[in-house]
Amino acid sequence: MHTALDPLKARRESMRWAILLTLNNARPVGAHEALILSTLQGVYPDATALELRRELDYLADRTLIDIKRDPAGPWAADLTRLGVDIVEYTVDCQPGIARPAKYF
Repeated sequence: MHTALDPLKARRESMRWAILLTLNNARPVGAHEALILSTLQGVYPDATALELRRELDYLADRTLIDIKRDPAGPWAADLTRLGVDIVEYTVDCQPGIARPAKYF
């Protein structure tokens, strides 16, 4: 069976992986959403703040990140223990995140 490539799905899943990597590099303090968005825009120049928040929310729903929502507006995020394990390849990664195959 042949399935068509869905570029929007691939973009979302790739963004999720990039967010996890960004937060891994920001450990142990986490990162402000502006820093995460700036990093994403290095790969996807047209990435928006709304798109970032959707993917942050998705990752939080999967308990891979914790989000700190400031009542004034800005968000910040940090990896959970499970998020660290996903980035470090110590646990299986379920569909929805474009984690590359382990090569080492």
